[in-house]
Amino acid sequence: MALIPQGVERLRAAGHEIVLEQGAGEGASFLDAAYQKAGARIARRDEVLGESEVLLSVQCPDPADLRSLKPGTIVIGLVQARREAVAAVIAERNLVLLAMELVPRTTKAQAMDVLSSQATIVGYQGVLLGASHLARLLPMLTTAAGTIPPGKAFILGAGVAGLQAIATARRLGAVVSAFDVRPVVKEQVQSLGASFVEAEAVSTAAEGSGGYAKELAQEQQQKVLEAIAKHIPDMDLVITTAQIPGKPAPRLITEAMIRTMKPGSVIVDLAVETGGNCELSRAGEIVIAAGVTVLGPVNVPSQIPQHASMMYSRNVQTLLEYLSKDGKVVVAADDAIAGPMTLK
Repeated sequence: MALIPQGVERLRAAGHEIVLEQGAGEGASFLDAAYQKAGARIARRDEVLGESEVLLSVQCPDPADLRSLKPGTIVIGLVQARREAVAAVIAERNLVLLAMELVPRTTKAQAMDVLSSQATIVGYQGVLLGASHLARLLPMLTTAAGTIPPGKAFILGAGVAGLQAIATARRLGAVVSAFDVRPVVKEQVQSLGASFVEAEAVSTAAEGSGGYAKELAQEQQQKVLEAIAKHIPDMDLVITTAQIPGKPAPRLITEAMIRTMKPGSVIVDLAVETGGNCELSRAGEIVIAAGVTVLGPVNVPSQIPQHASMMYSRNVQTLLEYLSKDGKVVVAADDAIAGPMTLK
């Protein structure tokens, strides 16, 4: 859900009128009555589209809905894979499209950073998904039948999703290790109680703008694969989160590596929607190879819709408050935040 009732209250107090599609929040457990109490007006979908000056959505509306908007309407949402499909309509209807996934990674825009907020949920849920498919328990348990040793979890990528995965696996009692091509994150990994796996010859050159990882040279990538291949055979649960902005996800786990893993172990590829970190992962599918289960979950935040909506709503609300001038939302092409988000 793009806006929760608390967000409605804040925006109403700032002078905005909020019109909500009937039943839009039900999937995230936010009912129409709560929106009405917060000051929103409930309307049919066609009314919302026809009246909007600013349209808030999670995923960018499809071309048919965009054609129902008034010229000049500002559309705010996650564009991603729909970018090519909607480009012609945006130009045809003279719409302004702000892509939430393009919020600059700056201190000023931090509270609008939807990728970071949703990555928190992705990392958490990824571990729970993996644990639910494991053939063993993660925590160490002492029982009448003897002591069960703790499971071993390995997290690839130590961005927001990876760090949350580390913390979640630790809370579940696993012995956790993590890998990232950026040596600078070693301290963060260790502060969460995980060990850091390092690759020989990978340097600070692996860190790009905004703190994201960047594509490695072939020689360095080979060193990365060697380090992972050496570590992965003993792992019970592997969570992959590695992404490179604007490029396919780096391939970090090969089929040959999977065949060295223990039967009953699980890989959760959280980068599957951008090509995947694992050679055998398939978007939205479960693949079993050599006794290893490979999960390729898609749209993971939707599995925890209430908190995903709360965080997304706060991102959107903060953006609108930033763009509002005298009760109107103004998007300037040269604005340091709105400019990079505007799709032309």
